[in-house]
Amino acid sequence: MQPDACYLALKARDARFDGCFFTGVTSTGIYCRPVCKVRTPRRENCRFFGHAAQAEREGFRPCLRCRPELAPRSQAWSIQDASQILAHQAARLLDAPDAWGDAGATMQQLSLQMGVSDRHLRRIFDAHFGVSPLQYLQTRKLLTAKQLLADTQLPIMQVALISGYASVRRFNAAFQSHYGLNPSQLRRAGASTGDKGLSLRLAYRPPYDVQAMLGFFRQRAIAGMEWLALPGRPDAMARTLALHSRGQHHAGWLVAQFDAQHHQVLLQVSDSLREVLPAVISRVRAAFDLDADPQAINAVLHSNFPRGDGVRVPGCMDGFELAVRAVLGQQVTVAGARTLAQRLIARLGEPIITPWPELARLFPTPQVLARADGDTLGQLGIVRQRQGAIVALAQAVAEGRLQLHAGVNVQTTVATLMQLPGIGDWTAQYIAMRALRWPDAFPSGDVALQKALQVPAGSQAARMALAASQAWKPWRSYAVVRAWHGMT
Repeated sequence: MQPDACYLALKARDARFDGCFFTGVTSTGIYCRPVCKVRTPRRENCRFFGHAAQAEREGFRPCLRCRPELAPRSQAWSIQDASQILAHQAARLLDAPDAWGDAGATMQQLSLQMGVSDRHLRRIFDAHFGVSPLQYLQTRKLLTAKQLLADTQLPIMQVALISGYASVRRFNAAFQSHYGLNPSQLRRAGASTGDKGLSLRLAYRPPYDVQAMLGFFRQRAIAGMEWLALPGRPDAMARTLALHSRGQHHAGWLVAQFDAQHHQVLLQVSDSLREVLPAVISRVRAAFDLDADPQAINAVLHSNFPRGDGVRVPGCMDGFELAVRAVLGQQVTVAGARTLAQRLIARLGEPIITPWPELARLFPTPQVLARADGDTLGQLGIVRQRQGAIVALAQAVAEGRLQLHAGVNVQTTVATLMQLPGIGDWTAQYIAMRALRWPDAFPSGDVALQKALQVPAGSQAARMALAASQAWKPWRSYAVVRAWHGMT
């Protein structure tokens, strides 16, 4: 980082750098986001850190006004520096609740997933971030707890458990040690819970083409499960969601509404999902690509896609759901895939009660689709090849042989997907782009993509599209979405 450049961004309160660095103010002992609206501190009183964990290691406490826990996360990608890739992949895993199951993250698990010794991982992590993996995780847990304390009225014991602490005693001790505060001192007036659910805020870096993102989801919305026509809320999306955690099934609803003026998403979550809030928050951030760094992406893609600077890669709320929808979308139009998906949830989706009649179904679970027979799926208009792909996919997920979330190894998962019947390169790359959150996926066989790139039709079209894409590494997923968006 360049301190003088950071200070200029701080003076301008430039939201493009939100989450890219944090400022520790030596005169107050507080660290802030670049967008903090307090009076700009003197330059000699500022220290700059790439991550909140670094600021906390040096004894700074998070600002109660700009709230560092709301900042977009930092997601750096490289195709050259192997140690940097390792360190950032480890951080990405620590940021992904779905990657750890019921036991939570440990150094042994993390090093095992990374395929290196825990000693080597600690050394690489410390070299790139200035903190150990456990210090990084501790900061993430504390900031998650801080957000829940500030934005909800959940009992402190429940906040401690949701944030990953085994006991309230350890939770209180961690807060006192790091922040010099008791958890109850972070409560904010007006925090909500109850019939209207829990309300939280999630920040992102501009530019962000909100209408492009909502338009993408609106075109593919499944009636009964997704709704983008909430009265008086044109920039909002509502949907149902089910998660499994610690052997329990959690089902509910959420509403995500964009506040473009403040570069935030206002998130409303049903009370039934309170125990899995960190996972819900992580999935919403992934679904709307809130952690993308437009500065880094546009530096590579702007010359070829100048109209797409604010376009993001739409993610998903559930990797298995996205994979099934990708299979249903093979060789049919978007409208055709949506119709098949609507029939599927109407027949096999579990009913759910929500405040809105427009949201009444959950997407079928892997266990349900793994048992689905050909007659049932055939009656929905799903052809035999797609039937086999869906059942095989569901069985692999239900048996734990396949996981579909941002914390998995992308190359291994793509290879596993392509071993399943009826899943080829296009489907695997599409799943990698949207469910695995891989920024460098490239479905070269996509006809619409080839047309957008003006590749001559023919047997060599996919190869020519792939060759053209090499200049866009490691952001080819964004190039794909910009190419599609340019056709609308």
